[in-house]
Amino acid sequence: MTYTSGPGYEKLIVYWLATTIYDLTVVFCDRYIDRRSCTHDQMVQAARSGKQNIVEGSVGKSVDTNLKLTGVARNSFSELLEDYKDYLRQKDLVLWSKNDPRVLQIRATRDLQNMTYKSYKTYMSYTNNPESFCNLLITLCSKEGYLLDRLLVVNEEKFIREGGFKENLFKKRMEYRTRRS
Repeated sequence: MTYTSGPGYEKLIVYWLATTIYDLTVVFCDRYIDRRSCTHDQMVQAARSGKQNIVEGSVGKSVDTNLKLTGVARNSFSELLEDYKDYLRQKDLVLWSKNDPRVLQIRATRDLQNMTYKSYKTYMSYTNNPESFCNLLITLCSKEGYLLDRLLVVNEEKFIREGGFKENLFKKRMEYRTRRS
């Protein structure tokens, strides 16, 4: 996973997984949570915010803005993860352990470019009841959090090496002034 400036977000695994999480969250919420409730809106918005912040951070020219927005995306998926755990607890459903064979199967599925959640038979097999659907999304949100943490480290290292947008503009301005004098 590498940072690419410009609309390179389409190449990022975190973007495609975020898209899958967003799409599945809309289906889950429409199916199992009252559409008029704040919880429904907040969960859908957290999933959307996570995805959109990945896009916004990636298309900007500033590594520091990318870091900030990737952090916001990370926070959105953490919030969503807690909402799914709350759902299981409140409905007295089982949270699968991270070593459960179903969790391992979900984690092993790779999200690829230009694929929707409907393309993944692994995912679709878990959408038939609220417990498995919720655990699917918990696993995907956990995976997304891990991948976003890795992306943050890569971008932090890039920022340390290359500096931020304003810092680089200032250097160019100083070089220009030195050449003119």
